[in-house]
Amino acid sequence: MTDPRRVEQELAWIGDSILDLFARSWILRERGKLCGETLRRMTSNEFLACFGNPTTIEAKIGTIYKKEGLEAAFDWIATELVPLFKKQEQNQRRKH
Repeated sequence: MTDPRRVEQELAWIGDSILDLFARSWILRERGKLCGETLRRMTSNEFLACFGNPTTIEAKIGTIYKKEGLEAAFDWIATELVPLFKKQEQNQRRKH
């Protein structure tokens, strides 16, 4: 019998990698340069917790990737996570 927690953790591990790849590509496209601090904020558990349990969110990304491919996973991230990230980044810039 497969342990559901282990399955979720394995999918989250994959999802974490997909999110990291998306974030790096997005940052380069949006900012025109690398920014490790932006990458950290976009992939942090603190940010993912805005949507629920970070492991569960990463597992969702991993599941989409395994079932539908990289483009579908990237589309989900762009639709579900990026709008809030952009809003948080705008708010952060206003504070400084």
